[in-house]
Amino acid sequence: MTDTPPVLLRDGEDPSSGLIAQFDARAERRNERREFFRTALGAGAVAAVGATAVTLASRATAQSVNDAAILNFALNLEYLEAQFYSYAVTGTGLANSLLTPGSASTTTVGTITPGRQVSFSDPLVAQYAREIAADEAAHVAFLRNTLGTAAVAMPAIDLGSTATSAFSVAAQAAGIVTSGTAFDPYANDQNFLLAAFLFEDVGVTAYKGAATLLESKVYLDAAAGILAAEAYHASIIRTVLYRKGVDTASFRTSADALSNARDALDGTTDDDQGISPVTLVSSLTPTPAPGAYAPLVPAALLGTASNIVPTAADGTVYGRSTGTVLNVLYLNRLAVSKGGFFPNGLNGTLVSSSAS
Repeated sequence: MTDTPPVLLRDGEDPSSGLIAQFDARAERRNERREFFRTALGAGAVAAVGATAVTLASRATAQSVNDAAILNFALNLEYLEAQFYSYAVTGTGLANSLLTPGSASTTTVGTITPGRQVSFSDPLVAQYAREIAADEAAHVAFLRNTLGTAAVAMPAIDLGSTATSAFSVAAQAAGIVTSGTAFDPYANDQNFLLAAFLFEDVGVTAYKGAATLLESKVYLDAAAGILAAEAYHASIIRTVLYRKGVDTASFRTSADALSNARDALDGTTDDDQGISPVTLVSSLTPTPAPGAYAPLVPAALLGTASNIVPTAADGTVYGRSTGTVLNVLYLNRLAVSKGGFFPNGLNGTLVSSSAS
């Protein structure tokens, strides 16, 4: 598979235009995808996942990896998620006591471009959002307690809804809104769910990738516990989008578009998966049709299926390196140290995205 060279922005150019150009340039490759089930097609995909696991450690090592650095990387992500859900549910952010650095950290609290409370129309979505918001705030507190004096402060975060905000740039690149148009994640249930979908799958793959780097069993246990919670969160969001997509197709198509956008940012492999139904076919099929998924399952299970859990053919979920996580959250395929949802970068030592 041939990747497309990155498109660079010129001075004064619309910040979303470079991303849109990158995605358009890769349209032919996207059209050849098997409806977003990218990791499931045979030995070649398994080898690609293995290669990713090998390179993950080397990429992170270049950025001074140790267990505390990895957990602080996770803490930055939890600040982002927790603040998003807090604003969406309550209209206010986290307490300042959850944002300050530990006594051994030289980081400072960044400025947040805030969100606002969502007027949920579906009481179930509101209840799900409140549950996840409570969990994410608890994750922040848990990681800060685990890290102790080494905990970094919350970095600058962009949760705004203007036409140039990170959410809008991502939605413009995915084709959910037109170039230069604002995407408001707090406007309604659908927009909130799509914004949550943008974050949740990234969180799961981030913890999965970090597991290979942790040496301390204490830290590994902490990461495993949060990974399980994040997987439940992602499953809730994917399930609700899938169900609501039965009546309103844009719930599914927009989620698929965001999945495509994430995939275009984080490298040449087609790992990220949307939520639209797929057809399970025999793993021996040499050239599955578009929309087909080739799992290693008995023939009796083959047929049309949902895609709530984005697994590969072996039933496992792939992981992202710290660099490819930041490609998505910085909204940039280049090796950079800030952008997107973290306008000034992360706090800590793992701050660089990969050259994807």
